[in-house]
Amino acid sequence: MYRESLLYRRFSFDPTLCRNSFSFDFVKMTEESSLDGEEIDSSRGGFGDLASMDSIESRWVTQDDDDSENDVHDDDDDDDDEFYGTGLESEDEEIAEHRLIRARPRADSFDVEALEVPGASRNDYEDLTVGRRVLLAFQTLGVVFGDVGISPLYTFSVMFSKSPVQEKEDVIGALSLVLYTLLLITFVKYVLVVLWANDNGEGGTFALYSLISRHAKISLIPNQLRSDARISSFRLKVPCPELERSLKLKEKLETSLVLKRLLLVIVLAGTSMVIADGVVTPAMSVMSAVGGLKVGVDAVKQDQVVMISVAFLVILFSLQKYGTSKVGLVVGPALLIWFCCLAGIGIHNLIKYDSSVYRAFNPVHIYYFFKRNSINAWYALGGCILCATGSEALFADLCYFSVRSVQLTFVCLVLPCLTLGYMGQAAYLMENHADASRAFFSSVPGAAFWPVLFIANVAALIASRTMTTATFSCIKQSTALGCFPRLKIIHTSRKFMGQIYIPVLNWFLLAVCLVVVCSISSISEIGNAYGMVELGVMMTTTILVTLIMLLIWQINIVLVFAFLIVFLGVELIFFSSVIASVGDGSWIILVFAVIMFGIMYVWNYGSKLKYETEVQEKLSMDLMRELGCNLGTIRAPGIGLLYNELVKGVPAIFGHFLTTLPAIHSMVIFVCIKYVPVPVVPQSERFLFRRVCTKSYHLFRCIARYGYKDARKENHQAFEQLLIESLEKFIRREAQERSLESDGHHDSDSEEDFAGTRVVIGPNGSMYSMGDPLLSEYIELNKPIMEMNTSSDHTNHHPFDASSDSSVSEAEQSLERELSFIHQAKASGVVYLLGHGDIRARKDSWFIKKLVINYFYAFLRKNCRRGIANLSVPQSHLMQVGMTYMV
Repeated sequence: MYRESLLYRRFSFDPTLCRNSFSFDFVKMTEESSLDGEEIDSSRGGFGDLASMDSIESRWVTQDDDDSENDVHDDDDDDDDEFYGTGLESEDEEIAEHRLIRARPRADSFDVEALEVPGASRNDYEDLTVGRRVLLAFQTLGVVFGDVGISPLYTFSVMFSKSPVQEKEDVIGALSLVLYTLLLITFVKYVLVVLWANDNGEGGTFALYSLISRHAKISLIPNQLRSDARISSFRLKVPCPELERSLKLKEKLETSLVLKRLLLVIVLAGTSMVIADGVVTPAMSVMSAVGGLKVGVDAVKQDQVVMISVAFLVILFSLQKYGTSKVGLVVGPALLIWFCCLAGIGIHNLIKYDSSVYRAFNPVHIYYFFKRNSINAWYALGGCILCATGSEALFADLCYFSVRSVQLTFVCLVLPCLTLGYMGQAAYLMENHADASRAFFSSVPGAAFWPVLFIANVAALIASRTMTTATFSCIKQSTALGCFPRLKIIHTSRKFMGQIYIPVLNWFLLAVCLVVVCSISSISEIGNAYGMVELGVMMTTTILVTLIMLLIWQINIVLVFAFLIVFLGVELIFFSSVIASVGDGSWIILVFAVIMFGIMYVWNYGSKLKYETEVQEKLSMDLMRELGCNLGTIRAPGIGLLYNELVKGVPAIFGHFLTTLPAIHSMVIFVCIKYVPVPVVPQSERFLFRRVCTKSYHLFRCIARYGYKDARKENHQAFEQLLIESLEKFIRREAQERSLESDGHHDSDSEEDFAGTRVVIGPNGSMYSMGDPLLSEYIELNKPIMEMNTSSDHTNHHPFDASSDSSVSEAEQSLERELSFIHQAKASGVVYLLGHGDIRARKDSWFIKKLVINYFYAFLRKNCRRGIANLSVPQSHLMQVGMTYMV
């Protein structure tokens, strides 16, 4: 028996406007229906009359070609998708390939279309008053600019330890090199360009990766659903059809497994450098500040400096658990005083010593510097890059503040003060070459030495905290995207979700930091390690931002290559300098970064194998039909929430429950906690429901979607209540969709003869592309077209008869019976069924694979935090079954 044809609305639109000019007709598609077809929720009428139009045309779904990428080849996939996708229909009939079919509508309880929910925006800092923006700009001093603000403490000292001062021109050349490095990397690259590549306000390496993954399917774990693109915070903008370059790049990224793995390796390498930065930044900052004691007190030696630094670091990491907002308001004034000190000392030295250092603004002195010092000048680049340390923190800590507040603070305060500070040190060194190894504290006027030393130590502690905060943000993002083992995360602010604290990581970073300080006591060696990790992160950011320019921003290709060549070229030159000195002790940090990279790669690799194996081992729909609605066992009253990682299909662990337990609950909901590549999923869009099998089975799938910035702090009772309420709304909307479909059933026959396209318009006016990601812009139909459509539907509509009234009554009774069944099951209790699926390498696997899976990944999985821990479920409500997969 053949089913009716799919109907779609086709829109032709101006690619330069993407929303203004259009025409429509009805078309048919020649593709096969599946689980992951477009889901349209016709009950959410965000555009007035359009939502009330007969929604038959916009409620048809089909299978997209690229959906097959999400399925590991399995003979049961088609049966599985068709069975619970159509719900009430018989599955005995064969569906031929490319058969014209009509799929049942899938009503999503809280899956509203993109851009429909008012106030669902991610950014907590949008639409602020001028006063609030000034306050945020003040707060950024204590959270964002601490790292870059204390760079004058050590930049010249490290530079001149590698290239000693021979004459005044060396000082001018070094100052010119520092100023242009600060302007080029920190100001031009980060402040003017990279900050705008944020992922809905989130910054950092994984935020860039998340932004790219929303526009191209680059994730190695195949759990993407098309419905994810309709989360309002997705804010997706597809490449315009005219820009073939973007489309070709998207296609290349999605089809090339090599490029996917290469991109993942680059991201993981950059993230490992961020974590290493969280270790070396406190060590470098604190030791440089405490080292000023040797200038003020001759009796203080390096050993005493190390011991004092250790004490300060312990205090620093102990205070890390206090929130960013509170600490930002406290340390903001301290950083303001520090920047004022830099400017004041600089002006004083320019007046007192040599104001001719302004000549350093002429870049020709950089050429003279290299000409005179040759190889030593090249080594000095490792110290010069330290003036730009903290640039990545500007971006990584962006989630705490707005782009404008960061830019405003940097341009109006930070950059002028840093410039004056470096010029003041250079003016002092013009007449005091011997003090080059301790340039900053030697240049401080005698009367102001002790107050400046105190403020410098406070600023160093603040700077150390800045990079630690950025590390926490990066780890949370990587955990949510499946690239880091789950850890306990504490949210330190009730208002802003991005302000977090990770206890285990905090103390781990402290331990490694203490090892670095005690084993590498030289500021020059620590500075070399500092420059190495900073450059690693910078180069990763350059590559990812280049991809964003090509794929998302779609700017002129000349500007893209100019950005890549200039900044990646400069960073490679700096990196060649620091890597040449890796043998002097900085190798410790490099080893630490390699270990962190290994942990992340092993976790991602193991998670990918586990998910693919679970997809392959999922239960077939033939088996479910053979078992019947009782599932071959006794159905006891109650609700069972079976947690698993599959977004499609019946997990194999469910079969293990059926064979292990004497009975199963009368209602079972397969719950999948899924992180999607967006910062925040609005609470109203949290749950996505599907019916598994027919109504008599009482099986549902629930995908609980979270963004990588979302806080999972629900009490298990609140979670249960919200889930059941969402399920009831889904069932009501499903019944409404069935009713609408039966009312408009006859309308489909007259519209089967039109040519097809791959663009679909949802009932609320949102526009989809069946082959590309969801368009971020929606198209609002004009009134004449709506009136014509409504009139046409009205003339083709037949009046209800007695049989229609009878069917409506039966549908209402069926709905009430099912809702009553849910209430009774809820009253009998809710039990959490946890299936612990572990993986082991097959005996015929390679030795390396056995080592990675059976030992490294198993160790990480055993010691990571369980996903259910966030719900605080009592032990009496838990039921656990283990299962091992061979991969």
